[in-house]
Amino acid sequence: MEHVTEGAWESLQVPLHPRVLGALRELGFLHMTPVQSATIPLFMKNKDVAAEAVTGSGKTLAFVIPILEILLRREEKLKKNQILWIGGRNPGEDVERFKQHGGNIIVATPGRLEDMFRRKAEGLDLASCVKSLDVLVLDEADRLLDMGFEASINTILELLPKQRRTGLFSATQTQEVENLVRAGLRNPVRISVKEKGVAASSTQKTPSRLENHYMICKADEKFNQLVHFLRSRQQEKHLVFFSTCACVEYYGKALEALVKKVKILCIHGKMKYKRNKIFMEFRKLQSGILVCTDVMARGIDIPEVNWVLQYDPPSNASAFVHRCGRTARIGHGGSALVFLLPMEEAYINFLAINQKCPLQEMNLQRNTVDLLPKLRAMALADRAVFEKGMKAFVSFVQAYAKHECSLIFRLKDLDFAGLARGFALLRMPRMPELRGKQFPDFVPVDIDTDTIPFKDKIREKQRQKLLEQKRKERIENEGRRKFIKNKAWSKQKAKKERKKKMNAKRKKDEGSDIDDEDMEELLNDTRLLKKFKKGKITEEEFEKGLLTSAKRTVQLTDLGVSDSEEDS
Repeated sequence: MEHVTEGAWESLQVPLHPRVLGALRELGFLHMTPVQSATIPLFMKNKDVAAEAVTGSGKTLAFVIPILEILLRREEKLKKNQILWIGGRNPGEDVERFKQHGGNIIVATPGRLEDMFRRKAEGLDLASCVKSLDVLVLDEADRLLDMGFEASINTILELLPKQRRTGLFSATQTQEVENLVRAGLRNPVRISVKEKGVAASSTQKTPSRLENHYMICKADEKFNQLVHFLRSRQQEKHLVFFSTCACVEYYGKALEALVKKVKILCIHGKMKYKRNKIFMEFRKLQSGILVCTDVMARGIDIPEVNWVLQYDPPSNASAFVHRCGRTARIGHGGSALVFLLPMEEAYINFLAINQKCPLQEMNLQRNTVDLLPKLRAMALADRAVFEKGMKAFVSFVQAYAKHECSLIFRLKDLDFAGLARGFALLRMPRMPELRGKQFPDFVPVDIDTDTIPFKDKIREKQRQKLLEQKRKERIENEGRRKFIKNKAWSKQKAKKERKKKMNAKRKKDEGSDIDDEDMEELLNDTRLLKKFKKGKITEEEFEKGLLTSAKRTVQLTDLGVSDSEEDS
């Protein structure tokens, strides 16, 4: 184990390149953090490193600086491209770009990197390209394994040259991470950086300057408590975490309307191209609120975040720690608060034991205003808000059902009525989880929600057009069903005639006597049937053809002439 303290960049045994030092000064990183001063010299001396340090301790620079130093010292001239390989991009384009430009640095998710190794058919032999690989870095190693990338990482390790430097960085040291260290690193130097004032035996995973709180409140009190909290701290910078993209969309809109004079931004996983722009905008703000999902929970550094608020607890415990870690970063103080339902109180003890993350209780704030009627009024005035609320509720229930800690987060014990009130719903949505349940504590609005218009005139016009189209289709379908049910006598007769003729044809095939006229009709009907089966004529044309050929028989029957009389 290495025990080190921070110092000036210049005090490193291996001097850094002037351009690297200049960039660090420009970015405001004036001193090293313990994990940086421990890792950088080892990495630059060809050592394998396994570093564990709390979130926000500066792990990213601990491997970025050695990588830049190694590249700057290479005799071969640097290529321009740093390649990014992640899901959501076109792999074919990635292959072409790499074949054209190559790259000194590849930043990739394990799944996409493994995929690129398998693309030999497209002329990319990545295995031979990485024979000169200097450094492999596994960042957020614990999270990669949480996400089920273990098989991909093992495949990648087998394809990489053994003579390389490997750095593994994580906030938590799990057995899975330890297995990965053994599989991928040769005689690694293990670095476990503890903060000052934290006992060496402690395994607390959040910074000691981070104050962790929890608040127990009912489902229909949560939103009022959140708004009151944010209104009383308008000059500060906050992150508010929700469990799903739909919840971010809905509550982001609600907070925009109800927390005035504060810049509110929303970011979630489905915003593929806008995410970076929104993130950079929030970084620059002096004060504001970023409403987000766990897409913001890891490896993202936002200066001076005062509070991290978890409106919904995350689906797994390690994500809880990383959400909190967006504040109290590198020397700064910060606070975190999680809202829990009364039935979720056992989660506090679970976090203290499982994640070494102690929390202290914060009492309910007094004199909060009930804003749920306002939120319902917003939904009544604009269909966009109504629909967002319904989607958010459904997505929340679905996410709750998948919580990894299902002993505490029990779907069957959820107070669905209270939850629906908390979402300010106008009616309960139709979904399998609610089937057969009664909700006497939830009072839906006394209107047909189909009549709620979109505030956006163009969207409402499109909706009305669609409704009219559906109404016409419904009338047509009802008419068609009625027509089939009470089929016209002539059609019924035609069907009877068709059956009769088919029988006659069968008899003919078996050697029965049929006159020429009957034969002509039979052949005509058979031709019609073939055309209908091939889609050359419609059902209507088919029936019409049959009626024409059956007309004479029908007329005779109308006059009371029997088949035998007609034959005579």
